[in-house]
Amino acid sequence: MILYSLHCDCGHEFDQWFDNMADYDSRKNGNGLSCPSCGGHRVEKAIMAPRVGKSQPAASPAPCGAPSCGGGGTCPMMGQF
Repeated sequence: MILYSLHCDCGHEFDQWFDNMADYDSRKNGNGLSCPSCGGHRVEKAIMAPRVGKSQPAASPAPCGAPSCGGGGTCPMMGQF
């Protein structure tokens, strides 16, 4: 399923779910789309901003158990990976 933001010639904006991109295309070409506010059939996709998740900081490496390992990047075993 994909959610598109749409708008009609009258300026009404609304969202509608489609099975996939081809579903939108077939409904648009077959006059299967209409504005819920005015009933107009001249409906187009609105410009949408992508939804991007926030990145998470990388976790510190776990100590390997060597006597000099502090787990903060000074581990003698880190050169093996």
